Amino acid sequence: MLARARIEWERRQFDAAEQSLANVLALAPQDPDATRMLGMVAQRRGDHARAIDCFSQVLAVWPDDSDLRVWLGIVLYEHGETHEAVTHFRDACRLEPASVPAWFNLGEALAREAYSEEAAAALQRALELDPSHIPARLSLARSQANLGQVDAAVAGFREVVRRDPGNEDGWFGLSNLNTVRFDAADTACLQHALARGDLSPRARELLGFTLAKALEGQGDYAQAFETFRHANASRHSRVRWDAAGERRRVDAILRVFADEAPPPLDARVGHEAILIVSIPRSGSTLVEHILASHPEVEGANEIKDLTQVVDAETHRRNSAFPLWVPEAGAQDWQRMGHEYLVRTARWRKDKPRFTDKSLVSWYLVGAALRMLPAARVVIVRRDPVETCLACYRQCFAENAGFACDLDETADYCIDFLRLTRFWAARYPTRVFDLEYEGLVAEPEPVIRQLLEFCGLPFDPACLDFHKTSRSVLSLPSAAQVRQPMRRDTARSARYGDKLDPLRQRLRDAGVPVG
Repeated sequence: MLARARIEWERRQFDAAEQSLANVLALAPQDPDATRMLGMVAQRRGDHARAIDCFSQVLAVWPDDSDLRVWLGIVLYEHGETHEAVTHFRDACRLEPASVPAWFNLGEALAREAYSEEAAAALQRALELDPSHIPARLSLARSQANLGQVDAAVAGFREVVRRDPGNEDGWFGLSNLNTVRFDAADTACLQHALARGDLSPRARELLGFTLAKALEGQGDYAQAFETFRHANASRHSRVRWDAAGERRRVDAILRVFADEAPPPLDARVGHEAILIVSIPRSGSTLVEHILASHPEVEGANEIKDLTQVVDAETHRRNSAFPLWVPEAGAQDWQRMGHEYLVRTARWRKDKPRFTDKSLVSWYLVGAALRMLPAARVVIVRRDPVETCLACYRQCFAENAGFACDLDETADYCIDFLRLTRFWAARYPTRVFDLEYEGLVAEPEPVIRQLLEFCGLPFDPACLDFHKTSRSVLSLPSAAQVRQPMRRDTARSARYGDKLDPLRQRLRDAGVPVG
């Protein structure tokens, strides 16, 4: 039965494998081989809790099994227990120093948790052991980009496509740096790769976005727009976005937070936090990098703690956000605020203040200011047409489904502007409305105003932000923030009347459009 389960596993017949393993464990309840394989099946099916239980049982029997610790680390990471996952990956590397999976998974986990330098070292070790390991080479190039080692990142991505000319992640990595100009040979290679009939939808989309940017570089904006349109249409068919549902959520937030909040028990809570909210591709990474150049501020990148605290409260109350907000008292908000500060303590080990940049927490500004009454919020806005076009040109993760369709991107932008204008009017002393175009046109006065709002003394390092050495996890911006302020980022004029429907949709909603 165990042999049959192995065959079913290899054939990806997970239901059958689980039944065979259940039969094995009915006869031999403590059998470590069967328990381990049952954990592997559970992990493949997304049952993280069961997989963790199975692997932990076997670990008690085989504590020196490096591969087992890698499997346990993977499922712990997927379950959100990142610290424990990294511990097991480190143990796996110690137990088996020549294990490529151990070094690769350690590097991947560290990279995702913003430990970019240590991640790069682990991934270098994986490549020393196996130079043909394409995922490690890709991950290393991303980590190098995060650290500002742009030339090394370009070389890494180029080496991937040299070894595998059709590798969609290698090509997309190059285009995502937003500093690489593709030549005619690159364009031909991309077109050849896209002509293959065996591409997955994801591969076709990544290659399509990259080809579109290559066409832009050659001035063929008409064909570039069509290529973006095809790639986004493919994503739109797989990644649905409920624009009407999002509008109802914004309406509910506006209603709920129009009421007076209970006075905070301690108005000083949260003074350490500077929250940065925006739509993607609006300049939020630039603003964070400017603030993180200040000697009193740590840049935490895109962390999820605020969302996770609110989600946990939503789950605890068994009610959707924001419906439970009127029931929350001052003690509840203070409890959530302290939980947030405990979760983010890592970012205050060396400096007293930190930035929390999130592309979804614009919904949560009201909740954040009740949790953290002394926090400061910076809303970053960019020209709405430029913002929508920039989102449409970017292949995001699948939780940003609004970016696949220009009408839905416009609706998302409209909702963002409605709600953030409300926050700025509701909390004028705690919310700073920063216009991206004003920042790039006159950096020094805007940066001085920003620092004053945050209660920070002026420091010239914030003007020379491009010289600041830190990890930047937003790959599309990681190379750009290492350059002096640019004023040539507008693209919409190059697309002419193709964006007229977008402009009209924004105008109809009362959004000023130039």
